[in-house]
Amino acid sequence: MTDSQQTWTEADSDLYQRLAPAAVPARAEQIAALLTLLPFRPHEPFHAVDIGCGQGLLSYALLDCFPQARLVALDGSETMRAQAKARLASFGDRAVVRPFELAWPDWLPQTGQAGAVLSSLCLHHLSGPQKQALFKTLFDRLAAGGALLIADLVEPQRPQARELFAAAWDHLARIQSLAETGSTGLFEQFGEAEWNYYYFDDPADTPSPLFHQLLWLQEAGFHGVDCFWLQAGHAIYGGYKDGAGPGGIPFAVALAAAKRALER
Repeated sequence: MTDSQQTWTEADSDLYQRLAPAAVPARAEQIAALLTLLPFRPHEPFHAVDIGCGQGLLSYALLDCFPQARLVALDGSETMRAQAKARLASFGDRAVVRPFELAWPDWLPQTGQAGAVLSSLCLHHLSGPQKQALFKTLFDRLAAGGALLIADLVEPQRPQARELFAAAWDHLARIQSLAETGSTGLFEQFGEAEWNYYYFDDPADTPSPLFHQLLWLQEAGFHGVDCFWLQAGHAIYGGYKDGAGPGGIPFAVALAAAKRALER
């Protein structure tokens, strides 16, 4: 795990920021899905933690949709934290951006009594046993009625599924490159960088099968465990702690907030 973390550099952060508009499938839709799944009403106060916050897009959209929420945004990249701080500055002391190393447990106290722990494209750097242990730890730390929601790569269990994930990701990256820039330039960079995990294995990436992770969440004690969204090998999944109310906001409201975050 530690070795995997060390392979990510600030140059990788810069490359990710350039490629993300094409490389992340349906980015606004993913952010909106995560927000819609939160078990809170719009003006209900709660504490959230964003693990691997990156540029702060998900954090911004969450604070925009839930004006009584407070959030800690964690990332290991100085470049990403600077982007997140700038994006979240308008929320004042409702948002705090802090450094962390996923491999070390010293960040875990910040999740204590959190109503929501969210993670996007971060936990695939953990091994299977590490994910399993983290799910249990987070379940124990979450407030009653809290949620753990994850957006991440998942490992296919058949070669046909790997080919499907790889081809679908390339297909979406090309479409999004054209939509964002009017050209296939970003898609070509995506290919040159060998960013498609399902074609180009990377020792820093250790996604686990979705089915296994759903079982680990259930074994940790979570209820309502499910995969809520899946496209091109990218899944949104998670579960809820006892007492989680219906809460929720309309998807259209969440999608509008996601688009505002992406425009900033």
